[in-house]
Amino acid sequence: MDIIEIFKIIVYGLVEGYTEWLPISSTGHLILLEELIPLDQPESFVSVFRVVIQLGAILAVVVMFWNKLWPFFRAGREVYQNPNEEAIGPVGIKIDTLALWIKIVIACLPAAIVGIPLDDFLDAHLYNAPVVAMMLIVYGVIFIWIERRNRSVVFPVDRLSRIDLKTALFIGLFQCLSLIPGTSRSGATIIGAMLLGCSRTVAAEFSFFLGIPVMFGASLIKMLGYGFGFTGEQWIILILGMLVSFAVALYAVKFLMDYVRNHDFAVFGYYRIVLGIIVLLCFGIGSLVGA
Repeated sequence: MDIIEIFKIIVYGLVEGYTEWLPISSTGHLILLEELIPLDQPESFVSVFRVVIQLGAILAVVVMFWNKLWPFFRAGREVYQNPNEEAIGPVGIKIDTLALWIKIVIACLPAAIVGIPLDDFLDAHLYNAPVVAMMLIVYGVIFIWIERRNRSVVFPVDRLSRIDLKTALFIGLFQCLSLIPGTSRSGATIIGAMLLGCSRTVAAEFSFFLGIPVMFGASLIKMLGYGFGFTGEQWIILILGMLVSFAVALYAVKFLMDYVRNHDFAVFGYYRIVLGIIVLLCFGIGSLVGA
């Protein structure tokens, strides 16, 4: 593998790490990147790489929010002062965390039911620059509209524990919109959560946590479909891409959480619209030149 290919993988990891958790569509950015600096690999492998590279960004959330996500503790320590912690034999369970995981699983079901059967169709027909550009613009407009609407809104769901099962399911339904490239999984779930009454911080956090099982499942399906028949070079590509995206996502997650505590999501809406227009113009010019 030459130095140019290594450079490409690093760029892919940087882009994935920055965009996975921001509501601007990491998959959309990767598809656009493939138009500019395509990997010297078969399309079947690129389709796997596009999903598996996201595992690095997912692991960054697991590391950063480990205390919120891990529901168990050793029951021998002094704990029982907290009414939300109970011991079952030698194992202690955080009731709030267990309830959060139940909500996450429920929210994952719609995307799994809809997405798994349509996976090949989506790869074949929707993973292209024009679709990405249109979705960037459409959801950019939606973000701006929602934030203008929310200027005087008091969000009733201001803590993760206040998300009930029905709300979790509906957020999961919104997540199905992200099956169209360019929509953004985090963007769709954040929009859905805010429309359902969640604060920006709660919407962002729940979107982070919801991405963990979704992306692990999607990566496993892609790798099983490929048959794990990767060459040594392809394993290096996957691992290097994940490592870079993991390191960058640690910063991106912290940035987003700090940002939404004091700002709204409108800036991401404007970014999406500008990028979408640029892509449409470039695609149009490229098509004319090719003709």
